Amino acid sequence: MATAAATISSANLRRPNPFTIYLKEARYEFLKCLRVPMYSVSTIAMPIMFYVLFGLVMGRQMIGSVSATAYLIPAYGTFGVMGASLFGTAATLASERSMGWLQMKRASPMPPFAYFFAKIVMSMTFSTIDVMLLLLLGFTFGGVHLPAIVATKLALTLIAGSIPFCAMGLAIGYFAGPTSAPAVINLFYLPMSFCSGLWMPLMFLPKFIQHLAVFLPPYHLSQLAFRLIGAGNGQPNLGHWEALAGFTMICLGIAWVGHLRDQKANG
Repeated sequence: MATAAATISSANLRRPNPFTIYLKEARYEFLKCLRVPMYSVSTIAMPIMFYVLFGLVMGRQMIGSVSATAYLIPAYGTFGVMGASLFGTAATLASERSMGWLQMKRASPMPPFAYFFAKIVMSMTFSTIDVMLLLLLGFTFGGVHLPAIVATKLALTLIAGSIPFCAMGLAIGYFAGPTSAPAVINLFYLPMSFCSGLWMPLMFLPKFIQHLAVFLPPYHLSQLAFRLIGAGNGQPNLGHWEALAGFTMICLGIAWVGHLRDQKANG
């Protein structure tokens, strides 16, 4: 009896902590993507390259009431967050679905949501790197001066804004194939970036694009960020957060439908 109790007690002690499993899964997901230059280098280099070219080299004029070097941090920060989130979730999910990796994960004792948690944390980590590098370049070479509290709020807003695009990536990843996923991502990523005023200030774009922008999630995230530096359209923050939350729920619903479809197809 005592031996059985000791065995049960020992088994309980060896039972892994779910929180530890979530953290380990996130760590390995980050290391996996870090070792893939096609993802890690491109998602970090693209927004930085654009900022150096159009902000530091060519952008010494004013855009509205703020300098171009300050204005482009929220713009390319949103662009970088989108890229890290969409490619970090959609492309990897589509590839791993095709390899049967999700089936193996479901057969393992791992908590079912640890897999998706890891992808979101990994995407937010790369988003953080993008935002911090943009702020560092702006402060060091662009003559940008922001109070510490404003810079912190700007970084946190952009990083939190990666969640809707992670949800969108999950929706794409469940319906796109491994070879078509990058093309499908760019089909959404690039037009949405342009029409939301991330490459060119919205005030310089045609009127019909300005009207279209309010239906696009990058517009709402960028407006939240622009407002922190004294730019933006002056609309209340609540409306932008509500739009991003609604978009997230829609994408998660689509992803859930894809998840159920996969489970049904794979028995």
